[in-house]
Amino acid sequence: MANAELISAIRSQLRGAADPTRAAGAQAYLKSVMPSLGVRVPVVRRIVKAAAKEVPPGSLGELQSTVLELWRDAGWREERYAAIDLTGLRLAAGELSMLPLYEEIIRSGAWWDLVDGVSHRLCGLLQTHREDMSVALRRWSTDPDFWIRRAAITAQLGAKSATDPVLLAAVIEPNLADPEFFIRKAIGWALRDYSATDPGWVRDFTARYGEALSPLSRREALRNLS
Repeated sequence: MANAELISAIRSQLRGAADPTRAAGAQAYLKSVMPSLGVRVPVVRRIVKAAAKEVPPGSLGELQSTVLELWRDAGWREERYAAIDLTGLRLAAGELSMLPLYEEIIRSGAWWDLVDGVSHRLCGLLQTHREDMSVALRRWSTDPDFWIRRAAITAQLGAKSATDPVLLAAVIEPNLADPEFFIRKAIGWALRDYSATDPGWVRDFTARYGEALSPLSRREALRNLS
């Protein structure tokens, strides 16, 4: 059962921090049908952290139910940001049972700010459950939903030396020919991120795939390499 008191506290504090002037610009920038309260992301995080400390979920199941209720019933975009922030609580750390929840967020969120909001959560699960997550991410890399495929590609952002380059190549390769901007951008982003750890691997990858790599992906991948 969801923690109704926690959800109420988050919603109340978000409304109290609303900035109508900023809200209009944020909604236009995100091209969002769901309205915005105009609350900055760092403020959303502070609100969630404080509320969760005051009325913490008592179990992982309660946390999952709370996240899903806040997410599914959201009337404002910041409520969805708050739902994602709740998945960062210690109760959820390393829990493979969170994966279906992240998948729902990606499929129903279907926009870059929400999809990318769980990329670090996927990365954390990969480090803890490498075999299971590797299988899942390879499957996601060929999913009909390009947001799921984007999530597979960006799932190792920030992993640095813990990056699995074989997996990185495996989730990028099926998407090389995709003309979708958000896929091409994700490929370049993932490669650029890994270039800080292993520039030689990224150079070799971009050389090996040549023209199969879109100009956008190539430009992003090599941005920080001379």
